[in-house]
Amino acid sequence: MSESVHTNTSLYSKGMMAVICAQFLSAFGDNALLFRHPGADEAAVLPEWSQPVLQMLFVGAYILFAPFVGQFADSFAKGRVMMVANGLKLVGAGCICFGVNPFIGYTLVGIGAAAYSPAKYGILGELTTGDKLVKANGLMESSTIAAILLGSMAGGILADWHIMAALGVCAVVYAGAVVANLWIPKLPAARPGQSWRFRPMTHSFFSACTTLWRNGETRFSLVGTSLFWGRA
Repeated sequence: MSESVHTNTSLYSKGMMAVICAQFLSAFGDNALLFRHPGADEAAVLPEWSQPVLQMLFVGAYILFAPFVGQFADSFAKGRVMMVANGLKLVGAGCICFGVNPFIGYTLVGIGAAAYSPAKYGILGELTTGDKLVKANGLMESSTIAAILLGSMAGGILADWHIMAALGVCAVVYAGAVVANLWIPKLPAARPGQSWRFRPMTHSFFSACTTLWRNGETRFSLVGTSLFWGRA
């Protein structure tokens, strides 16, 4: 693995393709896990209210950890942050596969997904610039949408066939994402040594949210993006 990287690198460089591949696999696993239907054995053990609660634990991690995951991504090499996040997802999927409390498993996957999000977008600007950055973001979004469609379909189909097969596929896919992260160049941390005090971090986050909301264009973008991903 390379220890450094040149900006404005090729859109189809090994590092960029590793990022896109890792994102596809990670998002595929998320949606296969999130949209799978409970199997007969699982439904017999877990109460009816458990499935929406499991999904809420997954999604709720984005809200609870939003003020902190951006700084976490900037404090370390983003490729390594992505690897740790995918590793956390793998542990969460493993917990579900091996009969550990599924609420713990879904929470771990949700935390991993929350930590992964700012790193996957932030690293694009470190790998390339200019027009290529716009195209790289397009590749990222298209791979994510493809993963959502295929992952949600696969999760439902596999769970109807065999629940452990669905969970096993999720774990294997997360493992593949971890392996793909090995080919992402090791970049220096963008902003190392920041303060980790809870109050300043939350204040900075909500201040940034307020600034974005007051601007008409960014407010429209926030609403549109929220509606799209909320529906997805």
